[in-house]
Amino acid sequence: MGALHINMIRTRLFALYRPHTIRLCAAPTSAPLARTYATHQTLGGKTPSRKQITVIGDDGRVNWADLSTREKAARTTQQSVNLLVILAGVILTGAVATALYTEVFAVDSKVAHFNRAVDRIKRNSRCIEVLGSRRDIKAYGESSWNRWNRNRAIASRRETDRMGTEHFYMHFNVEGPLSRGVAQVHLTKRKGDDEWEYRLLALDVEGHQRIYLENSDAKFDKRSGKMFGVRWW
Repeated sequence: MGALHINMIRTRLFALYRPHTIRLCAAPTSAPLARTYATHQTLGGKTPSRKQITVIGDDGRVNWADLSTREKAARTTQQSVNLLVILAGVILTGAVATALYTEVFAVDSKVAHFNRAVDRIKRNSRCIEVLGSRRDIKAYGESSWNRWNRNRAIASRRETDRMGTEHFYMHFNVEGPLSRGVAQVHLTKRKGDDEWEYRLLALDVEGHQRIYLENSDAKFDKRSGKMFGVRWW
């Protein structure tokens, strides 16, 4: 009787805990199925579409191999335009730098000739007597109705004669406390020479005779037989 009673108790306990055991075993198998299903849905989804490449809408992120024929043509056109813009910028920068050096920084530039001529006038006693104190003498380009606008272009020209001699002509305004006038400059550089020589540097002031600082044409040259620019023998 005791053994039978014990077996009955075991049977009831087994029946009581069996459903829980089944549920605990079934739970792990359902989770992987759910995860597998979710993964399958992600991999099977559609790939997001990218923006079409155009001439003005290409940032270079898409590889060349992934582009269509039309998109490749658009990228090629864009890169060609960019290259032309860069080349134009380089050429323009070079032209500006060359012009700036030729007109301002070069030893034989217009500005250099202008500064040397103005310095000669300020150091000349006759010019100081007519214009006034050298500290108050100012020189500027073409005259203007606006007395504050003195940053005007300096009139000048260059030419080469048939002998290969370069000629540089320039005139500018000079103003001092006593009067104002116009300076005339003529420089020459022979073929093969590096330095310019004054042919004429003069100051014209109204009411006064012309003041010559340099006047090579008026000098008598025995070797060439010239005086006042005329060959006498």
